[in-house]
Amino acid sequence: MHTPLVIEERAPIWMALSEFYLDTELQETDLKYIAEIFLNSPYTLEEIKIINKYEVFSVLQPNLLKAGGQWTGFEEKWLTETITTRINTKNQFTHLVVEANYSIYKWMCKDYWDHIERIYDEIKNETDKNKG
Repeated sequence: MHTPLVIEERAPIWMALSEFYLDTELQETDLKYIAEIFLNSPYTLEEIKIINKYEVFSVLQPNLLKAGGQWTGFEEKWLTETITTRINTKNQFTHLVVEANYSIYKWMCKDYWDHIERIYDEIKNETDKNKG
């Protein structure tokens, strides 16, 4: 079970990642905002990708498969409770289901990840340059 501190750290990441699963097209400004949230978190980009795959994807991916899915945003309390419940009840079978589904549907967010990585690196390099 996650401690409140971990949930407090993860909730902004979950909310930022949830933008990938809305029935909308994110713009460059949206992606920059998301990249900044990632950079200001205690997690590396690789850790965030794992959080996406095992915590957010399985909860929100079905929204992209619905005709007229959610497009205005997911409610934070609902998302946090749903992800926390899923984490606390996962087992080997659910892990395998996530792996299988992710291999099939990861393409749906691939463009976002490509853009996020570019923006993330640009911001990180600029920040590092200003520090040094």
